[in-house]
Amino acid sequence: MSSDKQTGWGLIGASTIARQYMVEAIRAQAGQDVVAVMSSSSERARSFAAELQIRSAYDSLDALLADPAVHAVYISTTNELHAAQAIAAARAGKHVLCEKPLALSLGDALAMARACREAGVVLATNHHLRNAATHRKIRELIAAGAIGRPLFARVFHAVYLPPHLQGWRLDKPQAGGGVILDITVHDVDTLRFLLGAEPVEAVGMSQSAFMAKQGLEDGAMSVLRFDNGVLAQLHDAFTSKYAGHGIEIHGDAGSIVGRNVMSQQPIGEVLLRNESGETAVPVQHEGLYVRGVAAFCAALKGQGEPAATGLDGIRSLAAALAVAEACRLGALVRIPELEL
Repeated sequence: MSSDKQTGWGLIGASTIARQYMVEAIRAQAGQDVVAVMSSSSERARSFAAELQIRSAYDSLDALLADPAVHAVYISTTNELHAAQAIAAARAGKHVLCEKPLALSLGDALAMARACREAGVVLATNHHLRNAATHRKIRELIAAGAIGRPLFARVFHAVYLPPHLQGWRLDKPQAGGGVILDITVHDVDTLRFLLGAEPVEAVGMSQSAFMAKQGLEDGAMSVLRFDNGVLAQLHDAFTSKYAGHGIEIHGDAGSIVGRNVMSQQPIGEVLLRNESGETAVPVQHEGLYVRGVAAFCAALKGQGEPAATGLDGIRSLAAALAVAEACRLGALVRIPELEL
């Protein structure tokens, strides 16, 4: 897309994340604007559009995709809707930025990627954490050999799901609810980004404590083995109010600790520990979603790839689905090697 033309965005889903982060992130880019929003509720679409000064509101996907002012879409509907909506958008010639998980099955996620490739449009996954300054610094330190050979990782991402986000995540298996597809998939993508490696095996146990219903899980602990030998432990939950969150990478010559870094906010600190002691590593914080949208917009102009590509979304989904299967079976599950 030419850099001298405005790119109009359509929001598929009048969601909380769109309201709180994505509209602002899109409008922070030169030549980008949100011009349409779609919700299955016409009242919700109109209210959302009025609140955020979006010119067009639709209650059907076909109507939004038929709008010639829409060149790219951001999909943030419930998880079971992503695949069909992304494929329809691709066939309408719209670029696609989709929330995680891309789909509920690898087959659907691969179909999304094929549809976008055949249509010649960009597909990206909104894995925001890899855009954090803290995680980019951790990746840089690992690549520079600051901790020697990475051996272990630990992600603690047990949080409390606030009331306004409770609902389908806790009681609708058919919508792709549960903590594994909501949080574990983010952890996997973050580790893939930090380590430059792919997970190959998964084991896990899940918990339904007091929030989740209909057989869904509101907590999970899992272990992944990566193809570079790293063992990673993941603790994810919707039920822990005071646990805090962060990530650790331990190598044979040092350790990196990221505190308060598994967040949508540009916060947190990075500590490097080695034979010299503990050192705080400077980071320059910036908006995670702003940076992610900027990379997506550059990709539309042929300038590099999105921060998290469609393939990134597929591979991280594959690992999350393997964790879910391992929890169900009580067995080690191999994670498939996937290419487009």
